[in-house]
Amino acid sequence: MKRLSSRLFQAVPKVLLLMLLWGSVVAEEEAVSNSSFIPLVEGKPYLHVIHEGRSVKVQRVQDPAYELKGYFARTARKCPPFCIKPISAADDVATIAEPEMFEFMENELRDGLGMLIDARTKKWFDKGTIPGSVNIPFTELSKEPGSEEMQKYLKLFGGKKRDAGSLELAMEQLGLMDGKHKTEKWDFSEAKTLVLWCNGPACGQSPRAINGLLKAGYPADKILYYRGGMQMWLLFGMNIVTSK
Repeated sequence: MKRLSSRLFQAVPKVLLLMLLWGSVVAEEEAVSNSSFIPLVEGKPYLHVIHEGRSVKVQRVQDPAYELKGYFARTARKCPPFCIKPISAADDVATIAEPEMFEFMENELRDGLGMLIDARTKKWFDKGTIPGSVNIPFTELSKEPGSEEMQKYLKLFGGKKRDAGSLELAMEQLGLMDGKHKTEKWDFSEAKTLVLWCNGPACGQSPRAINGLLKAGYPADKILYYRGGMQMWLLFGMNIVTSK
């Protein structure tokens, strides 16, 4: 009898926790079903990503009167260097907007097949970043292709060094062997899809990082450019996170 009572006593906190979690889920669903709820996009109220080992909910500000203030609310900055950048960061590199970013977060990023890269300097990163991002400053990704730093990042992204002979390279060029996503020194067949971003349409940090990666041989079709960056992310009322 005492053993049974002890087990029941130990089970109480778990039951209470489940009740609290269920109550939270119900309350969340009721809030979403409210006609005034502002979703990320139609049909997607919010999403979750893992950021530095913890789950973070990505959603929009629900106050219709909310106004962006501070640095990212400025409409004019000195040009150069803060000139409005082209829609494309480089040839064959696709530019994405917020809906594509959400899809990336819920698919490639979640499944470990992609990385979301905040290409700004650490000072900017420490002020706040898009959930799920890792900070690799553009200065690092602009290193020479043969440098130790660049090779370290190419390996981090899933690239594998190769020592292909002239015959193998010739057969790949002729299409007799699969040479897609391969260079003379690297095999990027299993490399991750990268989304790079910085402070917004007038920021040149992520375009510089993208061109550095291309120079090192990283496949253009495995790179995506989120041109809106932090400015558009905040303008649409999405939340950011700060490092631990």
